[in-house]
Amino acid sequence: MDQYLPIVVLMLLGIVFGVLSLAASKLLGPSRPSAAKEAPYECGIVPTREPPERFPVSFYIVAMLFIMFDIEIIFVYPYAVSRGALGAYAFWAVFI
Repeated sequence: MDQYLPIVVLMLLGIVFGVLSLAASKLLGPSRPSAAKEAPYECGIVPTREPPERFPVSFYIVAMLFIMFDIEIIFVYPYAVSRGALGAYAFWAVFI
């Protein structure tokens, strides 16, 4: 269990740093909202109307598939590192 202690400490430090950064930004940063600041920026073109249509569902499906396969690579990496010690059983387990 001692081998996981640095990972847990680093994760806690990351979370604390993120929360403190967001809190400091809210407390110390200037807040002067205006209509020009809240308008979407489109490469200098002032938007005159709403977009003609919504994004198609296939766009979101492709995005979710990308995220899913990206996460799968994270699970395959430990197998690739210790492939020699795990043998054929681990190969078929990862394959399935």
